[in-house]
Amino acid sequence: MDFVSIRIITGDVARLVDFYERATGVPASRPTEDFAELRTASATLAIAGTRTVPLFAPGSARPADNRSVIIEFLVDDVDAVHRKLTGFVEDFVNEPTTMPWGNRALLFRDPDGNLVNFFTPVTPAAIARFAR
Repeated sequence: MDFVSIRIITGDVARLVDFYERATGVPASRPTEDFAELRTASATLAIAGTRTVPLFAPGSARPADNRSVIIEFLVDDVDAVHRKLTGFVEDFVNEPTTMPWGNRALLFRDPDGNLVNFFTPVTPAAIARFAR
């Protein structure tokens, strides 16, 4: 089994796709106005509109209602990314901080309130875990 993607349901696909394209630098493919994907080498962030929810099960997902999942991106230099996002991201939860497990992390919210973590491994053990 391979983990391939996470999907965010939103009330405004264009706004959220534009946000993630700018925040990550990854261009999205947009096969319909209700669905887009930002593909990286290891996973895909899918963004879908509320009109797609009934295709799975009516009422099974609600936009802007996540309070338990953090979307994470491995970046080369989290401090440089923080400087780039300052003035663009409206809700930083924390500034770049070195975590006990060895990652330097930047936590912020996307326009729908989803938590996003950009991180860079900085200790030898963390670097070894994420060696590319």
